[in-house]
Amino acid sequence: MLSTLQQPAILVPISIFFGLCVGSFLNVVIHRLPKMMERQWRVECAELAGNPAPPAETYNLVVPRSACPRCGHRITALENIPIASYLMLRGRCSACKARISPRYPVVEALAGMLAGYIAWRYGPGAALFGALIFAWVMLALTFIDLDTFYLPDSITLPLLWLGLLFNLGATFTDIGSAVIGAAAGYLVLWIVFWSFKFATGKEGMGYGDFKLLAAIGAWLGWKTLPLVILLSSFVGAVVGIGLIVFARHGRNVPIPFGPYLAVAGLVALLYGEQITRQYLNLF
Repeated sequence: MLSTLQQPAILVPISIFFGLCVGSFLNVVIHRLPKMMERQWRVECAELAGNPAPPAETYNLVVPRSACPRCGHRITALENIPIASYLMLRGRCSACKARISPRYPVVEALAGMLAGYIAWRYGPGAALFGALIFAWVMLALTFIDLDTFYLPDSITLPLLWLGLLFNLGATFTDIGSAVIGAAAGYLVLWIVFWSFKFATGKEGMGYGDFKLLAAIGAWLGWKTLPLVILLSSFVGAVVGIGLIVFARHGRNVPIPFGPYLAVAGLVALLYGEQITRQYLNLF
């Protein structure tokens, strides 16, 4: 069985299918996790004020079942097949015909394509398993940050520790580089944050960005951090200027930095060694 899975013609399609299914779950995480955080904050605020916790129904990543936000129609199993259901329903609820956001099939497609490429890139083994986790988490964090400007600790901190555990066996880098990468990733953006705040009196980024870069450093090592920082800053600047010029995005309106870190982390995962080697060859 293992020798069969080592063949790209078998491993890649299986990984794509599995990635599509994971993408469907990621849509649930992206939609529900911020709402779960807000509910928890309300409970904590009530406790600090000495008030009884507000009554609330069970709401987590499993309960209640997914439903149309407009009419409450419960999504059936046939309506929850990744990408295929969206196409069969023509992007509309089967009950009230309300439009379904195209983000759902986009997230599923991205998760599937990333899984297929990573399977082709790494082949079976610990690196494949780790790279899939890393890529899918980056995907979820990207869309959560775009929606809410949050990078949840419940995702970034476990991701950091998982990176260190994977690198105990030098899966992506040696453990020394991973530990230094985690510390340096956090401290670099922490210094940038406070320098900017002292200079302008404003906060240029959130603490979640520190933790995300620390997690990327834990997975890929400290040598990839310059690439991640430069690439994310460059892409963020280009997108920000584009939004201001073409979309009339106000200069004082914040833009989440997490998605650029996540994309740069994926690039570093897949091509970091080659890019770094080419860069060093220039000198």
